[in-house]
Amino acid sequence: MKQTQRHMQIVQALKNQGFITTEQLVEQLKVSPQTIRRDLNQLAEQNQIQRHHGGASLLGNSVVNDSYANRKIKHQAEKQQIAHQLAAHIANGSSLFLDIGTTAETIAQALLKHRGLRVVTNNIHVAKLLMGNSDFEVLLAGGVVRSRDGGIVGEATIDFIRQFRLDYGIITVSGIDLDGSLLDFDYHEVRITQAIIANSRTVILAADHSKFGRNAMINIGNIAQIDHFYTDRALPQDIASIVQRESIQLRLCPALNSF
Repeated sequence: MKQTQRHMQIVQALKNQGFITTEQLVEQLKVSPQTIRRDLNQLAEQNQIQRHHGGASLLGNSVVNDSYANRKIKHQAEKQQIAHQLAAHIANGSSLFLDIGTTAETIAQALLKHRGLRVVTNNIHVAKLLMGNSDFEVLLAGGVVRSRDGGIVGEATIDFIRQFRLDYGIITVSGIDLDGSLLDFDYHEVRITQAIIANSRTVILAADHSKFGRNAMINIGNIAQIDHFYTDRALPQDIASIVQRESIQLRLCPALNSF
């Protein structure tokens, strides 16, 4: 395969996955690790990608997130598998937080067969889904409703969340930096996630592989604050090292059609 073709395939793989390891590219393109490292260095010099230890990511926009409609249809199989296995971790009769985002909505759908859950959420779509089980008690936070995604934000939302101490805080993020930073695009949303972390006995992060190495400008905190991490693919080495060092319970939930 010519170098130009490899470069095109590498960039396309990053568009599909967000982050990809050197080992994955070696297997996919059937060339040596030295060739892949040379390709990645050249693409980085051309400002087409961002080079990381052990892999690469796209030069992402750190200011504006993808639209809700696009996020709703991306990585559906991965989100569903993560949601299915995460839901199996939640005992009947538990109390939990669920935040804003399409992954949270997929988790809400996976929880519908549970019994006796008490759920606090700032996500209108999550609340609407959970209404399908009359055995649930759903508490919807007050605040400003965002028309773009049904999220509820603001000081009133944070004050509402701080009233509780729940069994589980299930959080989602826009990106995970390779130093373990959990990232998002909206300052108001970040403060709510921080409140959920602070008021949960057990914190669970649900994030598919597209979040690995993805840029976003607001720092929520660090993955070291998480107790359980559900994702669909093996972690980049830098993140994996933090997860191991902090004794975070990692659960890999590969989708049937994953790369």
